[in-house]
Amino acid sequence: MLRPVVGIAVVALACVLAGAALAKGGHGGGHGGGHGGGHHGGGHHGGGHHGGGHHGGGHHGGGHHGGHGFKHAHGGGHHGGMRFATGARRGGQNFGQIRNAAIRPANFRNALNASAFRNGRLISNPAARAQLAAAAALAGWHGTSSGWWQHAGGGYGWVGPLFWPFAYNDLYDYTIWGDGVGFWGYGYPDIYAGMFGPYGYDRLAMYLPQRPQGRRHARGATLDQLCGSDRRAIVGLPIDQIAAAVQPTDAQGANLDALGNASIDAAELIRTSCPTQVAATAPGRLAAMQQRVEAMEKAVDLVQPALDRFYGSLTDEQKARFNALAENQRRATASNNVDGSVVQSCSTPAAFDWPGATIEERLRPNDTQRAALQVLQDTSANVGASLKAACQPNDVMTPPARMAAIRQRLDVMLEGVKSVRAALDDFYATLNDEQKAQFEAIGPRRMS
Repeated sequence: MLRPVVGIAVVALACVLAGAALAKGGHGGGHGGGHGGGHHGGGHHGGGHHGGGHHGGGHHGGGHHGGHGFKHAHGGGHHGGMRFATGARRGGQNFGQIRNAAIRPANFRNALNASAFRNGRLISNPAARAQLAAAAALAGWHGTSSGWWQHAGGGYGWVGPLFWPFAYNDLYDYTIWGDGVGFWGYGYPDIYAGMFGPYGYDRLAMYLPQRPQGRRHARGATLDQLCGSDRRAIVGLPIDQIAAAVQPTDAQGANLDALGNASIDAAELIRTSCPTQVAATAPGRLAAMQQRVEAMEKAVDLVQPALDRFYGSLTDEQKARFNALAENQRRATASNNVDGSVVQSCSTPAAFDWPGATIEERLRPNDTQRAALQVLQDTSANVGASLKAACQPNDVMTPPARMAAIRQRLDVMLEGVKSVRAALDDFYATLNDEQKAQFEAIGPRRMS
């Protein structure tokens, strides 16, 4: 077994792998250098090299696209200097290798102090994000190649006290590009990992900001980076690439700007749901999980009407070009033999079987506790079945339809969290302090 990689080398490896894939060509250089890092409203939109050249440098539609706040908020780069073509592959031949690569960090602080989180081009690649999340999730675990709560796609649903790192990126990856592995990989196993948290309190503390006395907010890279950057080059939808594909009229461009502004507001909503303190108990973790999913629903509610309005204003030919962004990505992914089907993502591995024997051995529940535990187990099983049944097929073909599917999935997820949380609260209330400590130790002990 390979020994754990230390510190910056971990993220450096993720960066190298991601860079190799992006160099092969991919959706304008990894979603256009960071989902809208180009000059929208400062680039030649229709008058420049559009769809095969640089998307930046002059006016939008031959004249200033003035008055719309998005062009000011969303600009910030030159689209990574990459050329955009709707047929380009996001990950190239190495995309699947990145997604499945094993990264085993031993030092959380050093690993996440690297410049990876400031690289919009890297963050926009879902496989690279999975590697960054893996580096953070496994920080400090020695002698282990992976965690039991790892997703099929290589990422982690829980990183310390944070549920769903890079949540907003996963939302728009599925909406725009049709890449649903990051989004659909979340489900019952994450609720299970919320109940039987893999981290002890001592390890959780390393994920939160440290402010030593005598320094003004001295801190390394912490959970806020996994929650989402506030940089405009990272947080917004890939507006420039959508514009390059559909070539909107001035009226349609106004709707596109409104969509861009909504996307930034939505990203901020999700970012503010990042935890600021450790949830050291199972009920606390599910409460944090519920808060995160609720923030994601509010974010979708901000973006969905703007997306529907913009898409509805397009001609059939423009819609076809917009849809082709995801269709081309799907073909490229299939040609690269990336194994990431929705069905696989929604499955529940054996690692998440109910630990009935372990609970019985460690807690030795009385009859009242055993009855409440049975309700919790039954509720968990029902939620797992409902989440699996609610998986969407891969043939959802339009961005508005995919966003509607996201909203429905989050509804099912939220109801599942609420149901399990209520049953867990009832069971937890019957336990004495020693039993609670034994219950909280179940997850971390699985890492030994």
